[in-house]
Amino acid sequence: MRVALMINRENFEMCSDWKDTSWELLHFGNGEPDAQIVIESKADVLVVDAIMRIGPDIIEHMPGLKMIHSQGVAYNGIDTKSAYDHGVYVCNCAGINAKPVAEQALLLMLALLKKFRWGEDMVYEGRQMEAKMACFSDGMPEVGGLTIGIVGLGAIGKTLAALLKPFGCKILFYDKIASDIEYTPLDELYAKSDIVSLHVPVTPETTNMINSESLKQFKHGAILINTARGELMDHKAVVDALVSGVLGGLGADTLAPEPFLLDNPILSDLPEHLRWKVALSPHIAGITTGTFIRAYDRIGKNIEAINADQKPQNIVNNL
Repeated sequence: MRVALMINRENFEMCSDWKDTSWELLHFGNGEPDAQIVIESKADVLVVDAIMRIGPDIIEHMPGLKMIHSQGVAYNGIDTKSAYDHGVYVCNCAGINAKPVAEQALLLMLALLKKFRWGEDMVYEGRQMEAKMACFSDGMPEVGGLTIGIVGLGAIGKTLAALLKPFGCKILFYDKIASDIEYTPLDELYAKSDIVSLHVPVTPETTNMINSESLKQFKHGAILINTARGELMDHKAVVDALVSGVLGGLGADTLAPEPFLLDNPILSDLPEHLRWKVALSPHIAGITTGTFIRAYDRIGKNIEAINADQKPQNIVNNL
């Protein structure tokens, strides 16, 4: 069994326990894949970074390929149709990062509600008492007094709801396919929520679901949290909403495209005096050590299944 690892090698060696396997491991790193080198590896399995693009230029020229496995939850960079047409399983690690991503969403909410960046800057400028007095006069909300709308009730959305429950806030849910819980229509959720947190995959339907039209439905001054994918947001529309006050804040662990560069509208177009309204992290919510330990365990079991001519788990291309 030849396994091409298109992931960070140091992370793999730290978090995996594959040392005693008989598989031939080929390390290619998690940069842009060289299609010809990957094809010439004649690998049975590709283990790829969650945002890596694996297209027909690779899949169609690897007749022995049996499975492409995302290291994470995302798999939208993999051409699932081409894989299906060539009998190649595409699998992911759904659910492994639910708790750390939910924790990051909560962190971003709290950072914005407490104006953390603004307050820290004021302290470093020697203006602590001025900042404190502003909190007296302007007021500072508590999570428990708010309505929070969770869009997408997969593992992450449900875990976030569980983390929020002790705060005593009101929680609204929307999910297109959920049938085991009462949910709020999306436009109503936008209109009633003080915070809207996105937890849906990137699909043609969800791409740019946060746009100039949908933002008109938001409660004025609401906070938007996105720990899912940057492609869910029209970045220019979000900047415009922050400037106008339609949005009171943006907390994001992910922007689009990746890597985040300084020409991204959220980084380049937002006036400097409004940057306190934004809390950004570098797409790290789901990459805790625990997440990778769970990921390599699941991937290893799926490789074992392939090696035994059995069907793997977490297939995402309906094969």
